[in-house]
Amino acid sequence: MRLKGKTAIVTGGASGFGEGIVRKFLAEGARIVIADINLGAAQIIADELGESTVALQVDVADGGSIESLKAATKKAFGEIDIIINNAGVTHLPTPLDEVSEEDFDRVFSVNCKSVYLISKSFVPDMKARRSGVILNVASTAGVSPRPNLNWYNSSKGWMNTATKTMAVELAPFGIRVNAVNPVAGETPLLGSFMGEDTPEIRQKFISTIPLGRFSTPQDIANAACYLCSEEASMVTGVCMQVDGGRCI
Repeated sequence: MRLKGKTAIVTGGASGFGEGIVRKFLAEGARIVIADINLGAAQIIADELGESTVALQVDVADGGSIESLKAATKKAFGEIDIIINNAGVTHLPTPLDEVSEEDFDRVFSVNCKSVYLISKSFVPDMKARRSGVILNVASTAGVSPRPNLNWYNSSKGWMNTATKTMAVELAPFGIRVNAVNPVAGETPLLGSFMGEDTPEIRQKFISTIPLGRFSTPQDIANAACYLCSEEASMVTGVCMQVDGGRCI
């Protein structure tokens, strides 16, 4: 029960790594808002997990939607202790000069602007309380980029830098900020990363991971739980690779 009594918001919490984090945090005693653009999927999980979870629809790239999320979370559970910036999108593997402007804008709005908007909305309350934890779900793509995922790679590199600058600025207010960098995992985005989901392409990706498998939502949730718990009270500004050794 490492998170007993804590309230956490998990963006993109209805699937993939986000769902894994929701389930782990609930098991550790947290109250959780499953914040997702897909309200139906979020509600299914909330109905399954019970009264300590609430499903809310949010567009993380829209400031008004973030403000509504904040108000609804406070109404449901009171003050917010933990924010997991997990929602993310990618473009299909494409040469960098062929990615459409629409795809570029979407990747940076969801992956980067969202962190700014959530910080703008939630950090003032955390500063006033002099406590809080923010965890950004980045990617090994931001550490060791793969060809043709160019602007997605860049957005995750931005997230790692944002994590460090947030951490050093917010530390005097008692707010910790960290990131996790997952290797490719068994999530709905996997097919988009690979371009095509075939046994051959899967094996090509797995061959670059020394431990020999994709990551799982449970892998990322375990790391997230540690970083958001009091066990990590002296840890801030860390971008933890949960990658089976890919970035060595």
